[in-house]
Amino acid sequence: MRYQFFTNTPAHVHLYKHVIDELSEDGHAVSVLARDYGCTTDLLEHHDIDHTVYGPCGTTKWSLLGRLPQHYTHIIRHSREFDPDMVFGMGAYAAHTGALTRTPTVLVLDSEPTGLDHTVSMPFAETIVTPGAFRKDLGEKHYTFEGFKECAYLHPAVYEPAVDVHELLELDADERFGVVRFNAFGSHHDVGHAGFGRDERRALIKRLAEDLTVFVSDEGNDIDIDRLPARPYVAPPGALHDVLNEATLLVADTQTMVTEAALLGTPAIRSNSFVGANDMGNFIELEANELVYNHESFADVLETVDQLLSTPNLESLWNRRRDAYVNELENLTQIITELARSRGNTHSVAALEPRGNSSGRPARESRPSTPSQ
Repeated sequence: MRYQFFTNTPAHVHLYKHVIDELSEDGHAVSVLARDYGCTTDLLEHHDIDHTVYGPCGTTKWSLLGRLPQHYTHIIRHSREFDPDMVFGMGAYAAHTGALTRTPTVLVLDSEPTGLDHTVSMPFAETIVTPGAFRKDLGEKHYTFEGFKECAYLHPAVYEPAVDVHELLELDADERFGVVRFNAFGSHHDVGHAGFGRDERRALIKRLAEDLTVFVSDEGNDIDIDRLPARPYVAPPGALHDVLNEATLLVADTQTMVTEAALLGTPAIRSNSFVGANDMGNFIELEANELVYNHESFADVLETVDQLLSTPNLESLWNRRRDAYVNELENLTQIITELARSRGNTHSVAALEPRGNSSGRPARESRPSTPSQ
C-alpha cells in the first residue's frame, strides 16, 4: 500500500509520527508532505521522517491565503507522481488532494470553530474521525473515539519520557518551573480571536515568577523577555512534551499544549476568546474532569494560579487525576494504523463508533472547584 500524510503544523507531525513509523516498518510506501510553518520541519527531521516541503506559511493573519495557489500546485504535482492508495490529513489540503487523485481520504479533526475548513473539506473525505467530545455532527462519514487527537502520541501506550528535563533546562534537580505559551493567532481559524494582552502577559509572568522559574514560549515574538523575570523556551522542539511532563504548571492562550499538559498530568490554565458558551468540546471535557481550567477573565487566571501554587502535593494530585482519566482513553495511533491497514474500513476498527451512535463522554459545564486532595 501507498500512504500519504499531511503535516501542516508541528501538532500534525506528532499526530502521525508513530503511524508513519509503523506503516514504514511494515514495508508500505509512505509520503509525507509538510508545510514550512513554525518548527514543523525541525520536528520531522528530529524524528528522522523523510518529507517533502510543499511551501511556507508565516504566523501572521492571512499569511496563508496568497500562497495557496503555489501550495496546491506543488501538492498535486507530488501526489500524482506518488500515486497514493490513501491520504491522511486534517483539512482542505488532504481532502482536495484525495478528490483530485481519486484517493480515499481520512480526516482527523478536533476543532469545532473551524467551520470554513469543515465546509471545504468534508464533501471530499471518505472518513472523518473526531474525539467523542466533539460537539458537531459532521454527517454519515463521521466516526468518534474516546480520547483526543493528542492520544496519538501521549497515550500511555506510546509515550515515554526521553530527556532529563532539569539538565536540559539547566535547573537544579528539585527546582519547580512553569511554562507560559503565547499564541500568535496567525492561522486562518484564529481570525477574530485573541489571547492575553501585552500588559496581561507581563503581569502573568511576574506573578508566576514569585513561585516558579518561568519559561516563555512566544509564537509571535511579541514580548521582551529580557525585561521580565523569565527565560525564553529554547529547548529542542522534540523535547517539549518531556518538559510539559515535568512542569509544575502551564498557562496558555493557545489550544494544543493545554490538552497535552492535561494528558501528561500537568495543571493547565487556558484563556482566550474561544472560551465561553460555544467552546470546543475537548476543553469542556477536560475541565469537567478537573484537569484544565478555561477562563475568560484574566482576574480568574491569576486567582487560579494562586490556588494551584498554594495546593499541597499539587503534582501528585494531578497525576492521580490524570491516571484515572487517561487510562480509559483509546490509543489513536492504533486506530489510525488499523484504518490504514484495512484500507479505510471503519467496521474493522472496534474503537470507532458512528457519530450518530455516540454523543461522546458526558461533560459538566461547571468550572472545577478549588484544587483539593
